[in-house]
Amino acid sequence: MTTVSPTPARTSTEALRAEFAPLFSRIRAGAVERERTRDLPFLVVEELKVSGFTALRVPPEFGGRGVGLSDFAALLVDLAAADSNVAHLFRGHIAFLERLLLRPPGDHRDQWLRRIGAGALIGNAASERQELSEITTRLEQRGGQWTVTGTKYYTTGSIYADWISLSAVHGDTRHSVLVDASHHGVRVADDWDGFGQQLTASGGLTLSEVPVDPRDVRAFDADDPHSGFVVGLFQMILLLVAAGVAQAAVEDAVDYVRPRRRTFAHRGELAPRDQDVVQTVVGEVAAKAHAARLIVLSQSAALDAYARKAADGTLEGASTDLLTKESQRLARDVFQAQLVVLELVQRVTTEIFEVGGASATSTVRGLDRHWRNARTIASHNPAKYRARAVGEYLLTGEFALWGGQGPATGRDGQAEQEDADHD
Repeated sequence: MTTVSPTPARTSTEALRAEFAPLFSRIRAGAVERERTRDLPFLVVEELKVSGFTALRVPPEFGGRGVGLSDFAALLVDLAAADSNVAHLFRGHIAFLERLLLRPPGDHRDQWLRRIGAGALIGNAASERQELSEITTRLEQRGGQWTVTGTKYYTTGSIYADWISLSAVHGDTRHSVLVDASHHGVRVADDWDGFGQQLTASGGLTLSEVPVDPRDVRAFDADDPHSGFVVGLFQMILLLVAAGVAQAAVEDAVDYVRPRRRTFAHRGELAPRDQDVVQTVVGEVAAKAHAARLIVLSQSAALDAYARKAADGTLEGASTDLLTKESQRLARDVFQAQLVVLELVQRVTTEIFEVGGASATSTVRGLDRHWRNARTIASHNPAKYRARAVGEYLLTGEFALWGGQGPATGRDGQAEQEDADHD
């Protein structure tokens, strides 16, 4: 039986949120201006690294704090409320770290945990602008040296990263590889042209004979029993960010109404904050945002329970079939949460405009960014596909983690495991 390190005591969620609140407040103060001027938040990312945010989930023996996934999820919602772009750009890093933590202790795993514990940030570059889920980036071996060459897109977070996790093919086999982002053969472009989440810099990446450590090459395993957990986690990160967008939208709407004196023609003797219609709108959007937060944190707790069982050895000895069923159940639950949360968040970011007149559309105030960002997040892995996957399972017993009909062990399930970052 594999020996594992003892699980550290959990950090109180509220204590953790209070600890990071001053930093998040500073991040929020500059969010509108950064987005208005497309000022990529390199300094913000660096400050979060220095604060230890990126290493919170790393076990203490490797330089982190061993914070539970549920506690970290609550913190990510708060960061998304401060700046959804910043929270979103950590998606690849979070997923890479969680997959590391699923693996048994060993020299290679432990080396990467130490790197992340020391502040290393991991970017993501799975997808390409190709038909279907085709990958053309090539992993090649010449004279004993492995290199990777190709072009990627939807590289969320990679422009800020120290290392980039990406997909490549060697022969007919798809692999996950890691490259040093500082190598001269790696070029990341800020050419993401979506109308939302613009500062995630989810644009193009070119690789020209970039060296790869053979230990950082892993063939994709279509039968990985943890695939459902990984798929659910990737989507859960987006839902946590979306919940943060809703929270920020409500807070900004309240900040907009409270000092406002200009009124509509009806009941003009009352300040807007005292008008029943405005109060009703604020109450309704606040309830939707609150519900979204409760749903995502509840679902994060289920992912946390699975991650804890993997960490403490509880899952060891379980059959592959049992693990697959449990992790796929997690994915189905996340898919159902996705259908509800994204609708709630988009309604919040639309309905906040009912609290004011045309001045609510001011570009200086930037309330529109919440709708644009929420809509962009919702366009990742569209929810209609998730609804179909859940319905197919309930009606036929078959469950596709990604894409079309059939069980999750085919090509589409494999593609989602590495994550098609934006549809």
